[in-house]
Amino acid sequence: MENNKSHWENVFATKNPNEVSWTQKYPKTAMTYLENLNLSKTANIIDIGGGDSNLVDVLLEKGFQNIWVLDISEFALERAKQRLGDKADLVHWIVADITDFKPDVKFDFWHDRAVFHFLTGEASIDKYKTIIENAVNKEGNFLLGTFSEKGPLKCSGLEIKQYSENSMKQTFSESFEAVKCFTENHTTPFDTVQNFQFCGFKKI
Repeated sequence: MENNKSHWENVFATKNPNEVSWTQKYPKTAMTYLENLNLSKTANIIDIGGGDSNLVDVLLEKGFQNIWVLDISEFALERAKQRLGDKADLVHWIVADITDFKPDVKFDFWHDRAVFHFLTGEASIDKYKTIIENAVNKEGNFLLGTFSEKGPLKCSGLEIKQYSENSMKQTFSESFEAVKCFTENHTTPFDTVQNFQFCGFKKI
């Protein structure tokens, strides 16, 4: 875990948002999915691996009041806090490796765009599954995005695990029912294309 933390602290300390592949100007996929859920503005929402993503900015603009952002990189979260200014005080910031996360609340919407696919071993995948099964409310929502079987094999120099719609559904089938699955091309800031597999789930 410590090696992972060192890796990501270095990435965020040495690269600007326009120098990393995952940057989005607007988190369209997450917001389109979330808005279709018609959740209360007091719903508990967490962005896993949120880093310095601007999803939190949009959630605040839309009036959501209970937002958590988790990332392994303290530097990334500090950058997001500086960007938000006083609004940063409205957000719960968590510096943690996802496999060590011990939430003290339950969530209505759990968003993970490209954290889960860094978990390549069965033990870490099982840890994630146990955490999310306990952390999401019954009938709560989970949107997961990973590289698809047509996507890259590495991200930021690290090996990842690709998923298809079927393998993603199967991974979480014990506690989550798939509601909507789709693939999507993400164009990076340097004009390369990454194919993502997304699935939206509901806790059963």
